[in-house]
Amino acid sequence: MKHPVLALLGLLAVAATVVASPAVQAVEILRWERMPLAVPLKVGQERIVFIDRNVRVGVPAGVGERLRVQSAGGAVYLRASEPIEPTRLQLQDADTGALILLDIAAELPKDSETELEPVRIVEGDSNPARYGGQPDGPDTPQTRVQNQADTRTTRRETPIPVVLTRFAAQNLYAPLRTVEPLPGVIRVNLRRDLDLGTLMPTLPARAVAVASWRLEDQWVTAVRLTNSSNDWINLDPRMLHGDFLTATFQHEALGPRGTSEDTTVLYLVTRGHGLAQSLLPAIHRFDPAVHLPQPKAAASDDREARHAQ
Repeated sequence: MKHPVLALLGLLAVAATVVASPAVQAVEILRWERMPLAVPLKVGQERIVFIDRNVRVGVPAGVGERLRVQSAGGAVYLRASEPIEPTRLQLQDADTGALILLDIAAELPKDSETELEPVRIVEGDSNPARYGGQPDGPDTPQTRVQNQADTRTTRRETPIPVVLTRFAAQNLYAPLRTVEPLPGVIRVNLRRDLDLGTLMPTLPARAVAVASWRLEDQWVTAVRLTNSSNDWINLDPRMLHGDFLTATFQHEALGPRGTSEDTTVLYLVTRGHGLAQSLLPAIHRFDPAVHLPQPKAAASDDREARHAQ
């Protein structure tokens, strides 16, 4: 039989441990397997969705005034100010363009209900060991190399320039929900001072680089072309000056300046480096009036020198 004093001390120790232990908040795990994920909300309560990637959030126009959406550091913060009927949100990976669909609905909270826990979204085919489970097979350097080789083999069934050009065109022209994911692609920062004056020197068109992506050792750069003349311009890749793997125009011609057809996009694919290293160096026109001494000025200087003697 235990002594009553010892039993009391044991209970106090357990109570002290419980009080000192910090509260652990549960996280609901949702697996993305190309089926919309249900994320219910309570009016006035903020719910966090962890996705561990930088995403853009597409919100329907009729919901924007009732739903506050913030995205930072791989987390999306949702807070409804009024009840919201079932609505679908789109989360797009800023690097690959992959989409995840969320079905939300906001209701008024009840007095007896606790706050909703945060949500973590994981890929349906991701490694369970990352989230506390066991991997499906041995994770060794040999298997990782083999998996990477298999991925490259599958990806190269379609030439990379074709894949990159299609991906860039979808990001610029297609609706958000139709952009196909492209594993391995990354967004590349463009130089603000990139001069494209040597790209199409014979055409009266202004060229501005707007976006660039990289996949393995190849880059695609989207260049906006705007007609600066009052005539139609037929676009021909043979007019381009530079070291390019492929060149694709969104449209075959540019309309006169000021019309709806006066602007298009050119997709340039380069290998081993970006667009800046593929352009020809700018050649400044030689002006004799600036770079050579004038004969009259030289003769006048000689006459002044003789008078001075």
